[in-house]
Amino acid sequence: MPAGPSWPEAAALVLLALGLLITLCRHLWALRWSLSRDRASALPLPKGSMGWPFFGETLHWLLQGSRFHSSRRERYGNVFKTHLLGRPVVRVTGAENIRKILLGEHTLVSTQWPQSTQIILGSHTLLSSTGDLHRQRRKILARVFSRAALESYLPRIQKGIKARDMLHKFMEKAIQEKLQRNNPEDHSDALDFIMNSAKEHGKEFTMQELKESAIELIFAAFFTTASASTSLILLLLKHPSVIEKIRQELMSHELYQQSECCPAGPCLDTLTIQSRDREKPLSHSMANDIHKDQSQPPAPVEEDSLQPSAMLEPTVPRSTSCPSPQLPAPPGQSCHCTADISLEKLSRLHYLDCVIKEVLRVLPPVSGGYRTALQTFELDGYQIPKGWSVMYSIRDTHETAAVYQSPPGSFDPERFSAGRPEAAGRFHYIPFGGGARSCIGKELAQAILKLLAIELVSTARWELATPGYPSMQTVPIVHPVDDGLQLYFHPLQPSRGHKA
Repeated sequence: MPAGPSWPEAAALVLLALGLLITLCRHLWALRWSLSRDRASALPLPKGSMGWPFFGETLHWLLQGSRFHSSRRERYGNVFKTHLLGRPVVRVTGAENIRKILLGEHTLVSTQWPQSTQIILGSHTLLSSTGDLHRQRRKILARVFSRAALESYLPRIQKGIKARDMLHKFMEKAIQEKLQRNNPEDHSDALDFIMNSAKEHGKEFTMQELKESAIELIFAAFFTTASASTSLILLLLKHPSVIEKIRQELMSHELYQQSECCPAGPCLDTLTIQSRDREKPLSHSMANDIHKDQSQPPAPVEEDSLQPSAMLEPTVPRSTSCPSPQLPAPPGQSCHCTADISLEKLSRLHYLDCVIKEVLRVLPPVSGGYRTALQTFELDGYQIPKGWSVMYSIRDTHETAAVYQSPPGSFDPERFSAGRPEAAGRFHYIPFGGGARSCIGKELAQAILKLLAIELVSTARWELATPGYPSMQTVPIVHPVDDGLQLYFHPLQPSRGHKA
């Protein structure tokens, strides 16, 4: 009898058969999606790869991070197909392409959120509603961010933003008290604006709808605003000349000044850093102790926009002026007594407005968004089949827009100054999205960032507490990795009042 194959030969045959089987499966997987194209359209599917059967390119996406999209954009162009998390996805970059996606809400595409998000926030929210229901809810919630509402929020924002625990427990109590009051027309907070706006639009929200709407506003704003605040502090630290220009603008509008008096309470230069369950005020006396004993450096402050348990929220006590009674400031120190800041005063700070826009361009808190195709449509010469997911990229569009005169990778607030082409147009700059689902709270978010910048440059200087800058992760929102952004904050001395 002829001898059978040896063990090495048998192993080689098994590996060859396995390789052929895997190759066949991958080709069948690619064929399956090629055949899923809409045959009523003569346009081809976008270029790209659907990866491995069932897994698609999910593993590559998880391992490569932001490099996954940039490498495929370089290979396939601004519109390419892939397969992520069990769904066919078309990745979209470029102002004109994104314009069509964002303006096609309710007709070409519909919003797409993970099931977990809907479970957490509930079914009575703006983000989960579509069509006429979405339009109605947006009109009601728009009152929360009207100019009158923002004016009423500013004094409390100036006193600092603190996290609140046990939201649902106290939310219902607050709503009950508001429903029972004698004058329901009073507008003192966002809940009042929601309740009264709903009545004006012929809609009475249930208790559950009121709670979920309020929680949605808090949830949507918290992480993105914390992310943008971290990016603002980081980019200002990297560009001290920008800090000096902001100070000069504040001086020219009499919003930055020093005085030789302090109120009888804590000095306004105190910068409070809240970490977990403790507060650490960094005052002038602490700064002096630091200078006397360099062997004990101040504890570093972490700015991490993704970890609520370790979230540090800088808050600066504010005052409309130096009220009586007043105490003389300690020798060599001074207080910054800044006037009340209104929306009208904020609107005059054109350079600061450019800085905030540039921060949101370089490091947009959210890198993109998802939609589902309601019908097959054309995009950049390709067909987008009905039912496929569409992922539009905010970050990539900001990085590749041809309209920018200075390199998109540079930090150049002047690119948004009047007369520059970057200041015109709509869809090459989209940190707040666009169309029917543009961020409803963008004016409030920008006001918070401007107030934070004013407080920081007026009262403190800051430096890294680590040898180098942290790397920034862009998923799910922009945040520093590892130990976050660790900083030393120092109250400004009089000699630093006019120098960076």
